[in-house]
Amino acid sequence: SATPRFNQYYWRRAEGGVALVITGGCMIDDYHGYSGVMNLQSDAFIPGYKEFTDGMHQRGAKVAVQLMQTGRYGKSKYIYHDTAAIAPSAVYSSYTRETPRAMTPEEIQAVIRSYAAAAARARESGFDMVEVTGASGYLISQFLSPVTNLREDAYGGSFENRCRFPLEMVQAIRQAVGRDYPLSLRVAGNDFIPGGNTNEDCVQFCRLLEQAGVDLINVTGGWHETTVPQLPGDVPRGGYAYLAQAVKDAVSIPVLSSNRYNDPLVAERVLALGQADLIGVGRTLVADPDWPRKAAEGRLDEIRACVACNQGCLGRMFFGQPIECLVNGHAGREYLLQDIPKRPAKNILVVGGGPAGCEFAIQAALRGNRVTLWEQGEKIGGQVNLAAAPPAKQEFHNLTDYHRTMLEKTGVEVILRRTATAEAVRSAGFDSVVLATGAVQNTIPLPGHGAIPVHSFADILEQKVVAGRNTVVVGGGSVGCETAAYLAHEGALSPQQLYFLLSQQAESTEKVLDMMNSSRRTISLVDIAKIGAGFDPGCGWPVLKDLKRLGVQQYPFATITDITDSEVQLQLKDQTTGQLRQVALPCDTIVLAVGSRPNTALYDALKDSGIAVHPIGDAAGIGKVLDAIHQADDLALQLY
Repeated sequence: SATPRFNQYYWRRAEGGVALVITGGCMIDDYHGYSGVMNLQSDAFIPGYKEFTDGMHQRGAKVAVQLMQTGRYGKSKYIYHDTAAIAPSAVYSSYTRETPRAMTPEEIQAVIRSYAAAAARARESGFDMVEVTGASGYLISQFLSPVTNLREDAYGGSFENRCRFPLEMVQAIRQAVGRDYPLSLRVAGNDFIPGGNTNEDCVQFCRLLEQAGVDLINVTGGWHETTVPQLPGDVPRGGYAYLAQAVKDAVSIPVLSSNRYNDPLVAERVLALGQADLIGVGRTLVADPDWPRKAAEGRLDEIRACVACNQGCLGRMFFGQPIECLVNGHAGREYLLQDIPKRPAKNILVVGGGPAGCEFAIQAALRGNRVTLWEQGEKIGGQVNLAAAPPAKQEFHNLTDYHRTMLEKTGVEVILRRTATAEAVRSAGFDSVVLATGAVQNTIPLPGHGAIPVHSFADILEQKVVAGRNTVVVGGGSVGCETAAYLAHEGALSPQQLYFLLSQQAESTEKVLDMMNSSRRTISLVDIAKIGAGFDPGCGWPVLKDLKRLGVQQYPFATITDITDSEVQLQLKDQTTGQLRQVALPCDTIVLAVGSRPNTALYDALKDSGIAVHPIGDAAGIGKVLDAIHQADDLALQLY
């Protein structure tokens, strides 16, 4: 239903200057597949969505609804009146880990009627357009793909037959809403599934869509099951524009390009080159609902850009949780932030220029407070600077860039290279003090008396030291895995070298690819538990895939028994048999990534001083950047 939370989330984006909002997936029948999603399977939902669309129009935005039937991507626990999802064929889904039931011809026609009925309700609800999702591996994708469509009737077999279901669906929607009502279809520009449809197949399908009366084609990447990343930082900005370009060159109707547009200049370049007619931004508007307005006004440095982490959005959505955002603590909570009163202005000291300290300082200053920030280092950013160092994580610099700009524009006095002692804080005369002093890295005792140098992961990522050729990383959590990836990439072909060698045809393609997919450095990841724990759900697999590609050796459930001058000796325990075995790893550098603990020294010295002291971020308890941003925003709203 159109709840206050739903309305305020989208209304806030409309206020930010977006031209057209295409809502998330909307169910059309009893095969919901997910929890907490939109629904237009009955007239009962129309009044609520009419209020929602009226609100969008009042704020100057057009709004479309995306109709979705999940097919084999639907989870059976969310399906009514059946025991399994329905699909073209009974092909197991690694995404849901379930096998659907093959649809009968009668059920195919029933789904087509449901699409048409939902589209008619969408028009009556005030939506300006209907989009049907034929991408990401949902039902239409499943009919189109020879991997998931094994039917032998009129809806399977040849390419023409596999297109029959979506084309009949388009025809039914046209009859339900009329020719003058805009209809979009979202397609997978390439399934990126072995044996699935390619970009060339997509282009052929889009030609048929144009002939069938579709007005707009929205081109995204592959399926949820693909092992080719679609949205994380591994994908270059606008990296899938070429998929939309191929469609654009083949049809005369408008084409929208989606995926990884967080920079207005990249989006503008795609339009200037004629690769697409429109740009679709999703997580970009989660991170900053004012992105369109700021871009139009040339205030690019004020954009709170998406960092492509997926932690608060997809990492939660696919597990039935409401979305959040690592860089925007207000996202998804707009309905709670209406008319919060401002309190009398205060003179506030913030100690620490990491994400928590910077975010709080900006939010407190926006609420009229006088804010001073002390940072003991040479620059702001704290551990975000470390988070941005591993491969595919450079987008994290966006957050620090945004904070640097907004600290200046909100009038926060930033004093670098200022160490905050208890006496200095007490004598400064501030009304209250917010401590964002971060964390202290843990260390562990290592057995043996060898002379192998030991460094922290921070030493490596800050480039204070250069690791040797044989490196052992102790700690296989998310930080250890990303540090290992950083080290492996240092020993592999760089993106610049790759482009140079291929563009100049200096070496054979086979040799270049071999150099790209191997590392000169031998790296071993060691942990007493499972390797890869600590990543947010669905966010760690690109890193683990990269480690495998570059030959990083993983030793889970291992105990270090001795360290010599040239080796790290392990005892490994087989988790099935319980058998023990010994392994000796050649080593010239040991890197510790064994966690951290809150830096509470200043808080302990001030807590009984009579000064209002508020620890946030890692200083209040080890967490993630997302936690730090949310704590900072909450504190600024609650107390100031």
